[in-house]
Amino acid sequence: MRNVLFAAPFPAETTMRFARAAAGLSHVRLLGIFQEPPRGRDAQLFADIACVADGLDSKELIEAARALRARHGGIHRLLGVLEPLQVQLAEVRQALGIPGTNPQTADLFRDKARMKDELRRHGLPCARHRVVRALADAESFAAEVGFPIVLKPPAGMGCKATWRINRPDELRAAVAAMHASPDHPALAEEFLRGREFSFETITIGGEVRFSSLSRYYPTPLEVTESPWIQWVVVLPRAIDTPEFEDARALGVRTVKALGLETGFTHMEWFRRDDGSLAIGEIAARPPGANIVLGNCYAYDADLFRAWARAVVDDAFDGPWERKYAVGCAFLRGVGRGRVVRTTGVEEAQAKIGRLVVEAHLPTRGAPRADSYEGDGYVMVRDPDTEVVKAAMKTIIETIQVHYG
Repeated sequence: MRNVLFAAPFPAETTMRFARAAAGLSHVRLLGIFQEPPRGRDAQLFADIACVADGLDSKELIEAARALRARHGGIHRLLGVLEPLQVQLAEVRQALGIPGTNPQTADLFRDKARMKDELRRHGLPCARHRVVRALADAESFAAEVGFPIVLKPPAGMGCKATWRINRPDELRAAVAAMHASPDHPALAEEFLRGREFSFETITIGGEVRFSSLSRYYPTPLEVTESPWIQWVVVLPRAIDTPEFEDARALGVRTVKALGLETGFTHMEWFRRDDGSLAIGEIAARPPGANIVLGNCYAYDADLFRAWARAVVDDAFDGPWERKYAVGCAFLRGVGRGRVVRTTGVEEAQAKIGRLVVEAHLPTRGAPRADSYEGDGYVMVRDPDTEVVKAAMKTIIETIQVHYG
């Protein structure tokens, strides 16, 4: 029996889908480290759980892992899917001698400034950037690349704490709000214009065994800035085409340049108006925004299990045929407070209900979500990508979330 340790601060549904996949593998005893342990059926996935006060603290994670090792024997693998946890998990692996991504590689993916330096060293296109330790650094960078620019934490994720800066006064205010200093630097980046996509891989032993891509409508930063926009992600059916050949090659080169051995990656990239490509950033963890789930529906395959097979068994059960295009529309509205009602659901059901494969409608009384993924989602699929895109348009124009 192999002891597989799964770590997460909280048992969110999106996180637990990966834990279930790991627990379902052959000859696996699943152990857990949580700040808040799972309940109900998910608690039964684990043979033992160690609780910590801070699920992102390396020292606490190391102590918890050692306690579980003392009770159950050696740890075969240590897993976790949240981006803010990847460096800490690598430090636990190093401390306990567990195979997997090491701290140096994990930090290279996590620190976006270091990441972009390394990508440029390998001749890979990405946004120009500069570490900002004082206002003068930011002003010098803005003078070099021109407005707008983007300002964010070096280890940011999902457009959180990210500003698009259009003028010098906005720059001064953002640098002050982030308290940029030598001890707490910020990251300034060139603002990339163009169509934004993602590129996902499953990599085993340094070789990319699976890849997929999706298109964002519009960019996540635009959605963050405009709370009335209901965001859409579309996984086109045909991706092994000349249209995406250069993007696939770029994605594979990026994974290799950063030295990932085994794991899931999620890269965001842009196609500029002139056709050229630029890397936004890449993470050494599964994507959010229901992209893994979308791939399950696109391929009629369990991509959660595929992740588990890769990181636990060093194995890949594909390839699979991409049978469908898939779209996910995220539901949210304008305003503050709690969800009062959601309108247009019956009308949307009448128009595109036959295409819906999964939906989570906003919960009445729930506080308004603060992310661009909103308060719920509707996922559809069809063999025709244009049918899926039309269904996405129908959903976001018909369903509205109201707060009060």
